[in-house]
Amino acid sequence: MVQIEQHVWGATPEGEAIILYTLRNDKGAEVRLTNFGAAVVAATMPDREGLMADVVLGYNRPEGYFFDGPASGKSVGRCANRIALGRMTIEGEEYALEVNNGRNHLHGGTKNFANRVWESRVETNRVVMSLLSDDGDQGYPGELNVEAVFDFDDDCALEITYLARTDRTTVVNLTNHVYFNLAGEGSGSVLDHELQLRSSRVPEMNEFQIPTGKLLDVAGTPQDFRAFRTLRDGIDAAFNHIRDFKGYDHPFAIDGWKPGILGEVGCLRDPKSGRCVEVLSSQPSVMIYTGNWLAGSPENKSGGRYADYDGVAIECQNFPDAVNRPEFPSPLLRPGETYCQKIVFRFGCC
Repeated sequence: MVQIEQHVWGATPEGEAIILYTLRNDKGAEVRLTNFGAAVVAATMPDREGLMADVVLGYNRPEGYFFDGPASGKSVGRCANRIALGRMTIEGEEYALEVNNGRNHLHGGTKNFANRVWESRVETNRVVMSLLSDDGDQGYPGELNVEAVFDFDDDCALEITYLARTDRTTVVNLTNHVYFNLAGEGSGSVLDHELQLRSSRVPEMNEFQIPTGKLLDVAGTPQDFRAFRTLRDGIDAAFNHIRDFKGYDHPFAIDGWKPGILGEVGCLRDPKSGRCVEVLSSQPSVMIYTGNWLAGSPENKSGGRYADYDGVAIECQNFPDAVNRPEFPSPLLRPGETYCQKIVFRFGCC
C-alpha cells in the first residue's frame, strides 16, 4: 500500500503555496512530486544490492524550478517540443506563437504549464493536479482544462496520465520532462548508461531541429537502439545532426504504435548499479535528450551543479512540429473530445 505525505515546500513570489508530495511504497521506494509545474522532483530506488539512491535530477529548493532552462521533471505544454518558426494554422486560422528557442516555439512558450502552480489534491493513493489554461494563453486558441494524475505502486511503477478538454480546436501535446541518472542524481555523466528502444525509424531532422517529414531507417546508424547500446556511442556522430545538436536531442518513432494503446517504448539501464527503468507510453514518439545543455542549471539536490550529460530525458510525446506535418499523427484536440495519454516509468533492476 502506497503512503502519501504532503507539506508546504515554499511559495511563489506571488504567494502561492508550493506543495511537496511524497509517495512511498512497501519496499521503501519513493517518488516526490510538486504542484509547481506538476513535476517529478525525486525518485528514490534500490540498486541490485538494495542500496537506495535518488535517480531523478532536480534542485534542492523549490525556487530552482522557477523558469529553469532544463524544465527538470516538469509537465510541459500546451505543446511539448518545437513548432517551426512559432507558426501554425488551425481550421484555416493562422497563429503566431512566441519564438523562444532559436527560430522555433518550444514547450508551449516561456510561461508554459511547467512554470505554473497547479491545483493539487490527494485521491486515496494517487495525486491529481489540474490547470485551467485560458483561451489565448501563450497564443493558443481555446480554453483548456488539464489534469495530470500520478500513480505509484508497490512494483515501483510511476504512471502519469494526462487528460485535457477544450472548447475550441487547439493543439495539445503533453509530456513529462524528467531526467534520469540511474547511478544517482549527483553521480556525474549518464553517457555509459545503456538504452534500448522499440524504434526502427526516426524522423530526419533539419539543422533547426525540425523534422523534414521523412522517416529514416535506423539500421546501421548511430540512432539504432533496437539492442542495448551506451549513450556515449554515437554522441558525436554527424548522422542526422547529432553532433550539431551537441548530442542526442531527437524524436524516435515507436514501432507498432496504435492510438490510445499503452505500448512498450524501451528501457534505460545502468550496468554498474543494476538499476533500470522500463518505459511505456500511448504516444507515437519518444524524444531522447542527453542533457546536452544542463550546465548552468540551478543548484542541485546534492548541493552542486549539474554538468552537460549528467541526466537523460525520455519524453514520450507526439512528434515535433506535428501541427504543421500532416504525415504525423494530428495533435489537434476538438470540443467534445478528451485528450488522454499515459506514460509509465517502471523502476527495477536488470
